[in-house]
Amino acid sequence: MTKRPKAPKDGGDRRRAAASVRSLSYAQSPLLAAKTPPGRSKFIVALVGLGFCMLVGRAVYIQAIGTEFYLSEGEKRYAHTLELRASRGRILDRNGLLLATSVSVPSIWAIPRDVKATPDQRRELARLLEMPPSELDKKLDDGSRFAWLKRQVDDELWKKIRALKIEGVYEVNEYRRKYPEGEAAAHLVGFTNLEDVGQEGIELAFESELKGRNGSREVVKDRLGRVVEDMGQQVDAANGQDIQLSVDSKVQFFAYQRIRDAVAEHKAKAGSVVVLDAQTGEVLALANYPSFDPADRRRLTGAQLRNRALTDTFEPGSTMKPLVVSWALQTKRVTPDTPINVAPGRITITGSTISDSHAYGVLTVSEVIQKSSNVGTVKMAMQMDRKEMWDVFTAVGLGQKPQLRFPGAVTGRLRPWKTWRPIEQATMSYGYGLSASLFQLARAYTVFARDGDLAPVTMLKQEHAVQGTQVFTPEVARTMREMLHSVSLKGGTAPQAQAVGYSVGGKTGTAHKQEGRSYSGNKYRAWFVGIAPISKPRIVVAVMVDEPSNGQYFGGTVAAPVFSQVVQNTLRMMNVPPDIEVQPQIVTRDIPAAQESF
Repeated sequence: MTKRPKAPKDGGDRRRAAASVRSLSYAQSPLLAAKTPPGRSKFIVALVGLGFCMLVGRAVYIQAIGTEFYLSEGEKRYAHTLELRASRGRILDRNGLLLATSVSVPSIWAIPRDVKATPDQRRELARLLEMPPSELDKKLDDGSRFAWLKRQVDDELWKKIRALKIEGVYEVNEYRRKYPEGEAAAHLVGFTNLEDVGQEGIELAFESELKGRNGSREVVKDRLGRVVEDMGQQVDAANGQDIQLSVDSKVQFFAYQRIRDAVAEHKAKAGSVVVLDAQTGEVLALANYPSFDPADRRRLTGAQLRNRALTDTFEPGSTMKPLVVSWALQTKRVTPDTPINVAPGRITITGSTISDSHAYGVLTVSEVIQKSSNVGTVKMAMQMDRKEMWDVFTAVGLGQKPQLRFPGAVTGRLRPWKTWRPIEQATMSYGYGLSASLFQLARAYTVFARDGDLAPVTMLKQEHAVQGTQVFTPEVARTMREMLHSVSLKGGTAPQAQAVGYSVGGKTGTAHKQEGRSYSGNKYRAWFVGIAPISKPRIVVAVMVDEPSNGQYFGGTVAAPVFSQVVQNTLRMMNVPPDIEVQPQIVTRDIPAAQESF
């Protein structure tokens, strides 16, 4: 058995042992003495060389070829461009009162991956945001860098949320539109979306002027998103232009109130009012009911959103008769006193019978308008060529889209005259077989208010009277004004159109509503279109009530009272002096109205 050598016991022995170890040569190791295969050594050298070349190539690419990309990527980590929001322009009425303006309000956002909140804090935050807790959790648990929690909130709400002291929840100021006139001017002014882009009404029509131009600011942010330094030059925002409308907010509000009350009183489906300045063609009011609050559209329906005065078309009925009679006067076919035999209260055209409400016997041309005789109007119309009637209708804007910078205005329907059959020419003379909007009718009646001149219309404030298109001679227009005035007197179809202190004139209209290819037996539209004062016209007012169902449906009893109230209020606001003796004791409801033919 081999004995292990004993370790040296003293220091001398230890030193001798260490010296013998150092004297050994590593080159004599059998492992190192073995020869390495040539292929392996070359492979290792090639591998090292290839790695070096790749590093050099990568460095050249980063430093020389892809420099712009890496610089931009690096800059994204610290440099940011902040958008400086432009304030949207205001919408003003003709007197400078606000119809729409922008106010700065907080919007609440979060960095979900940074949010640190207890369950109680989350529940309270969800309650304040009026949001289901599950929806809030979904927004905060997705680990993203940004999430909107609620945009455009009240200052008080943000103060309550800030008091929760939840880390990772922040606010930023945005602009929100305010509409001081609310429902009264909703269809006129329109509204914007959350991004402050116009969606309806004037907000949409004048989007390019109102929106302005956003600015920008380049900054350096730290990892927590805090601005630590400005970079480059700041581009200031350019706020949008203010738009001043022709509308008078007081006239607008009063018109809205009156049509709203009429719809409620007659249990109607809807109603509209249009008020035009006859001298300048300015729109003073355009009101519809039902309406909506443009600042709160959560439960908005299509019926509320429709701007019926511009978008709804209907057969205008008896409001067409003054146009036909005016052309008969202009072509010397008749005079105001020409007698027309309308007995026995009906007339047959190519097998179809047209009737009056009463068998009047013999009526003068003036009485045909006052009593709204279908038979008398048809007898005058059938003396004309079809093209003559078509020319008159087109001359006053029927069958054409109003040249108005406003979305949704419709064309209506007026077929080419060559396709008219005799019965169609007859029915069109008293308003059946064609269609128009209430706005088109209001504009058409400016020919009577302006001595035969059709006014161009505008939504923007005008300072002076405008030149229109001559349709009738001044003498014919003045004669027709007197006929229209008789409609509001005893024996006419609309005594309730009378206004205290002002002479008025106009024409009633009542028509069965069309359903499919036939007419409903118990659904009507009632309207009244008129001018005031008759001596020197300043305004044209058109009123329409859709489907009155409370026992009355004639234009003279449903729409004419609204016309009367709007005329009195508007002319007083315009400081137009009364042109007749004020007799407040007269109650027009007690004056019997002649039953209209329709």
